Amino acid sequence: MEVIEILREASKKIYENVKELAGTEHAAGNFGIGAGGDISRNIDIVAEKTVLDYLKEINFECIVLGEECGRVELSNNSKGYIIMDAIDGSANAVRGVPFFCSSLAFATGSKLSFITDGVITDLSNGEMYWASKNKGSFFNGGQIKVYDKEPIYKIIGINTSGASSELMKRLSPVYEEHEHTRHFGANALEMALFARGVMDIFIDLRGKIRIQDIAAGYIIIKEAGGFLFDADLNPLDADLSYETRISFIAASNQKILDEIALLIGQQLNNTN
Repeated sequence: MEVIEILREASKKIYENVKELAGTEHAAGNFGIGAGGDISRNIDIVAEKTVLDYLKEINFECIVLGEECGRVELSNNSKGYIIMDAIDGSANAVRGVPFFCSSLAFATGSKLSFITDGVITDLSNGEMYWASKNKGSFFNGGQIKVYDKEPIYKIIGINTSGASSELMKRLSPVYEEHEHTRHFGANALEMALFARGVMDIFIDLRGKIRIQDIAAGYIIIKEAGGFLFDADLNPLDADLSYETRISFIAASNQKILDEIALLIGQQLNNTN
């Protein structure tokens, strides 16, 4: 079985096991602080266990880097890394807000640039996004591309959850210049929407994003023709480490990247 099929099957199993759990009193609970630094909820634990049990069942030799469980070595002869955020958007999932997902990726080495496969599943409805290196990105069976035309409504995705007042000031020109800004509470799923062409740019400059949050989105965006940059506008890459925290910009084309970079840069100049 190809790696992408393993990830897709694991994602399907997550959906089956959590679709009736989200939004109920059993979704919450406090299971301590997970490896990623957030409180582990029951729905997180159920989803991660689903993946680990499946990987053990098929004897897939890998090292799992999980948001909650941490590093789990399933073989001494690993083929690579499964980077897992079994529930991205846990707060939404616990409350029943229908915007949360699973994010599974596979990498042959220890950096983002070694990712070869990724799957993001919308756990509110089971819709699936996936990509393999040099094979394109797909949504429910059809190939997807980032939106690379002049849009009727320019949609700007910005994650400012818990952002500092300094960052909000830096981003204020973006809000002033664009009426249609969005943030829904699950970075991986928002990256998938961007890859599908629903948004024109997605920005997260908080320096808080973990590898597990963006690993699948990374390959899905790249295979959909999008561009990923770090906070200094260099091509995005990073170590697959629990200490790694990322800022990034996903852009559909150079024109909108230049536009946003200019707005942010102007604000920086005004504060110096």
